[in-house]
Amino acid sequence: MSIDPKYWTEATATGGGRNGTAALKSGMLTVTMASPKELGGAGAGHNPEELFALGYAACYLGAMRFAASSEKLGTVPEDATVEAHVGIGPRSEGGFGLKVKLVVSMPGVERATAEKIVERGHFICPYSNATQGNIEVETELA
Repeated sequence: MSIDPKYWTEATATGGGRNGTAALKSGMLTVTMASPKELGGAGAGHNPEELFALGYAACYLGAMRFAASSEKLGTVPEDATVEAHVGIGPRSEGGFGLKVKLVVSMPGVERATAEKIVERGHFICPYSNATQGNIEVETELA
């Protein structure tokens, strides 16, 4: 597989990784990082899973819009939403892993059309491509 990047971004994490700061090189966003209480942290900041959920939800919604338009599948309504639920926990092989559930809502779109758009969104979305075979991703059409 060959990729010809059309856009790059850069971010730097400092401090303790999960307990420190993360910032875009552009200076447009700086986030205080803190491990969640469920993992023994203070929960007084954000964590990588939250940032992953934000990115995946936005990217996947955009991919569905692109698929619907470019493949003439219909229209994704302006009030469509994607909720990304991202879980982290120990893997049976050791270390930690992620699990994702995407809940998609496309009000007013016929179910069969929505299902096709959801399916094609996974083909286009770079997050879906990156996670394929690495992270369990479940999609629910609400």
